[in-house]
Amino acid sequence: MSRHPEVKWAERADKVYITVLLPDSKNVKVNLEPEGVFTLSANAGADNNLYELKLDLYDKVNVEESKISIGVRNIVCVLEKAEKVWWKKLLRGEGKAPHYIKVDWDKWVDEDEENGPGDIDLGGMDFSSFGNMGGMDGSGMDDFEDSSDDEEQEVTKPSEQDMNKADGNAKQAEQGAGTMEKKETDVST
Repeated sequence: MSRHPEVKWAERADKVYITVLLPDSKNVKVNLEPEGVFTLSANAGADNNLYELKLDLYDKVNVEESKISIGVRNIVCVLEKAEKVWWKKLLRGEGKAPHYIKVDWDKWVDEDEENGPGDIDLGGMDFSSFGNMGGMDGSGMDDFEDSSDDEEQEVTKPSEQDMNKADGNAKQAEQGAGTMEKKETDVST
């Protein structure tokens, strides 16, 4: 019997972000059909459990432009919509989404705020195209690039004068606390 992995999703007018939270996944197979059927199967966990997922997406997608990145902790898919319109929800049909599908608030942008900040920072992930995958049999472990634009912050060591000042303040606080205790004990006798 298979299990369902936790899924997070967010959208823009032109794409849907699907993140499957499945640490240490193996034998990952992902398929995306133009009609909007997304399927995934993988093994994960200490017992090598089988996880399967089938999502009937709200509308059609462009398979050739969609991308996937299989990482150590999760599988991130950026699905290009066939039509650039906001969906009412992630899945077709009536009723609520299954309990294992949740909104990805880290990536979420409201429809009226889409012209705000730029695209989502996906941490330099290397995305492969769904069109070139044909089922995705490999391990798919992608390396993350180190960003060369990270600024280093200089850390300075406190001077002896600063250390002595801090020690003096701590001793004063201790003496003050002792005085308060004596006053309280004097009052209570």
